[in-house]
Amino acid sequence: MLGFVSTLPQQPQRSPFSGHMVICGDDALARRLAVELRYVYGERVTLLLPPGRDPRRPDLPLTQRGRAATLFGRMSAAMNRNLGNGGNGTTVGSGSSDNDTNAGVEAVRILEAAEPSDEAFEEAGVDTAAALALVYDDDERNIRAALTARRLNPRVRLVIRLYNRKLGQYLETLLDQAAAVAVPGLDPTALDASTTVLSDADTAAPALAATALTGSSKVVQAEGLLLRAVERTPPRQGEVADPGLCTLALLSSTTHDPAGAEGSDSSGAEGPQLLPDHAQVAAATGRGTVVLEAIREAAPDGPKLRMGGRSAPLSQIFSRRLRWSALGVGSAVLALAVASTLTTGDHPLHAAYLTLLDLFAMGDPAIGDPTARQIIQLLSGIAGLMLLPLLVAGVLEAFGSLRTASSLRRPPRGLSGHVVLLGLGKIGTRVLVRLRELDIPVVCVEDDPDARGIPVARRLHVPVVLGDVTQEGVLEAAKIQRSRALLALTSIDTTNLEAALYARSVKPDLRVALRLFDDEFATAVYRTLRTAHPQALTRSRPVSHLAAPSFAVAMMGRQILGAIPVERKVMLFAAIEVAGHPQLEGRTVEQAFRAGAWRVLALDATPREDRHPGLTTVAPSPDRPSGLIWNLHPGYVLRAEDRVVIAATRRGLAELLRRRRAVAPR
Repeated sequence: MLGFVSTLPQQPQRSPFSGHMVICGDDALARRLAVELRYVYGERVTLLLPPGRDPRRPDLPLTQRGRAATLFGRMSAAMNRNLGNGGNGTTVGSGSSDNDTNAGVEAVRILEAAEPSDEAFEEAGVDTAAALALVYDDDERNIRAALTARRLNPRVRLVIRLYNRKLGQYLETLLDQAAAVAVPGLDPTALDASTTVLSDADTAAPALAATALTGSSKVVQAEGLLLRAVERTPPRQGEVADPGLCTLALLSSTTHDPAGAEGSDSSGAEGPQLLPDHAQVAAATGRGTVVLEAIREAAPDGPKLRMGGRSAPLSQIFSRRLRWSALGVGSAVLALAVASTLTTGDHPLHAAYLTLLDLFAMGDPAIGDPTARQIIQLLSGIAGLMLLPLLVAGVLEAFGSLRTASSLRRPPRGLSGHVVLLGLGKIGTRVLVRLRELDIPVVCVEDDPDARGIPVARRLHVPVVLGDVTQEGVLEAAKIQRSRALLALTSIDTTNLEAALYARSVKPDLRVALRLFDDEFATAVYRTLRTAHPQALTRSRPVSHLAAPSFAVAMMGRQILGAIPVERKVMLFAAIEVAGHPQLEGRTVEQAFRAGAWRVLALDATPREDRHPGLTTVAPSPDRPSGLIWNLHPGYVLRAEDRVVIAATRRGLAELLRRRRAVAPR
């Protein structure tokens, strides 16, 4: 079944910068990605969704098409409101007439198809598309669709959502080879960006894990160097905040309102300010900040967190009871052997041997032996009667540990300062691994014993409470009253909300982060919880909102180094060729800085012929030192042959891409 709907009445307008883009998916990520490409980057978008029920029937749930149309309607209204207020649309910080190119934004074209078949792809225009995103929640479906799309259009840029990371690496290589064979002489830069495999779980997990940690840093890696962006709490009265190397954002939190407004793109003045200028930073006294704190050499890859194996840890096999029992037996043997040597004159080794036989009731009665020997034998027997039961109990406990090593652990007594993680699906599993990599104690709660993350929790020896989190006693079993934070990451919004409300009733100052699918609902929940518990930290995180920017920039073909969330906004780090960008080329570093849009952080001094398309894939070595130069002088003039690392907002990066001049190949 194929259907077509236009969500807005405006006339189609062809983007002058690239061909149209196609998105295939079946959940919130597909819709959010379409919003990102259409309303931030100004691209023409076709969205291919699975068919659903009739949205006109009030007794039936809203279909994928209905949800998409509602979301696009809200975005269109917001854009028209912005255009009416300032004529600024989706661009940032420019007063040129180019800003008017987004007035009267065309509709997002929506098609429905049960499967991403040849017919559906032809209807969507994949054969002429510049990029195709396959973001179904099923790895197998995405792989089959990618193979079909590469056959129909070898030049199309593919962005594929896969949970299996190792399989994703193999698939990238396979599809790139297919493109190279089908299009001989394809530009190496275009070939490098022809296939990108991403995981929304991997993209969102660091941000979700960071919400459980106070003062956590967000790290982006570029050519073996680590850019660490640190969230600074608002300074107290009379204190001055450390500006770090540079201030990347001003948070909504203030000295008088530590919780802040948890702002998003629609929060206005209440939300965070990305990439502020010096005047804004100076005027924002008493406001929380995100600063670039340190740039340091990346440590060599350490041993990976072991995800397999069935062996029990030594602390469980050699339990305290077994260790004390063995120590008691050894002490008794030593004492009795010394006494036997001193009283009978026997050789120490022979005395120890006889003592062991007596202790285990294996020796012959000492009839006819000296009195001292008989006394030692009686003492050995008495010691054996007292110690052997303890030793046997310790051994049995060790065998029990071996038998239950592959079973789920219960939260130990006295546990405190841990993170309670609700839900072990795709997102919860990745967050669990991330927290354990940071050596944070975790207790998981899951109602499905066959959930995806149960084997991972078992292998990492993480305690798991099996049960419905909404039932009384489940959170108490997870020691919620002594925990440091709650991460509610189930796939049901109401379950996450109910768990958060109950946890707050048990511990009012608990740090809470909720996974919520709808951005407006997340905003409402945050503000309500913030009002009810002003001194407690609350965060609401739609996973699709965190992941969509990374998928969008991959479709644009940029070399994106990473993204960090700033409340519910996102800041991107990208490697940009200066040539063709009038906002950069021929300007000094200071002149190239556009407040609220982009900022030049570093210069890649590597000769053009030695550059690798992706900074993240090559680490410095003695034969190839890092070519990145940080702390550039404000007066340095950017040249056409330069490549720079920038921090940019989504709309700032979109403006750079839209206004880039065509550059002849060198």
